[in-house]
Amino acid sequence: MSELQNDFEFEKEVVDEALLDNPEPRCPVVLLLDTSYSMQGNPINQLSEGVGALYNALRDDDLASVRVDLSVISFGQTVAVLQDFATVSESEAPKLKVNGMTPMGGAIVKALKNIESRKGEYRDAGISYYRPWIFLITDGEPTDNTQEASSMLQSSINGKKVIFFGIGVENANLDKMKQISGSPDRVFKLNGLNFKELFQWVSSSLASVSSSRVGDTLKLEKPSDDVFEFEV
Repeated sequence: MSELQNDFEFEKEVVDEALLDNPEPRCPVVLLLDTSYSMQGNPINQLSEGVGALYNALRDDDLASVRVDLSVISFGQTVAVLQDFATVSESEAPKLKVNGMTPMGGAIVKALKNIESRKGEYRDAGISYYRPWIFLITDGEPTDNTQEASSMLQSSINGKKVIFFGIGVENANLDKMKQISGSPDRVFKLNGLNFKELFQWVSSSLASVSSSRVGDTLKLEKPSDDVFEFEV
């Protein structure tokens, strides 16, 4: 009998211990950050400072610090998960390094798949969650195929499965981002390199969401003119 038992291993359900330790509802957020060669120098430095400011602002908010579930994915030489989903009370802002091209399509697919996986973990742990957010920041255009990414993203946006913001920096191809997302009203041009101002608005918006009830409809505060450039 002992030999028979040793021949079989039953898979045990694995639940993220952090979810069990913190039963607060979660707002999953993915930062999709372009770290290609074109971002080297001041752009990547300013972006890094902005991400750090976001972590600090969320950490200073009692509810956001335990409810915003933040993941950071870079796309440069490869698509890399620099920070898997975690609250800012459990993690630190990752360091950003430039390298490679702009595999934006692969990054979007990775983000959407990771979000669906994380939602499964919430359900397994009995954790409620807000609609996930994706912030994509780039100064260029994709160098890989975006057909699958576009199909998945548009389906998720139209099905109200994610809230998407595309942020173009300097010479970013905004038209391509609008085409990929199918949501031209969710693609913006950053005013200069005002990443700190951008992430201040992001943290304020996430604080509002995390202080609401899951399922509530919120009207977000409009970003200031220091954040986005608007055509008139």
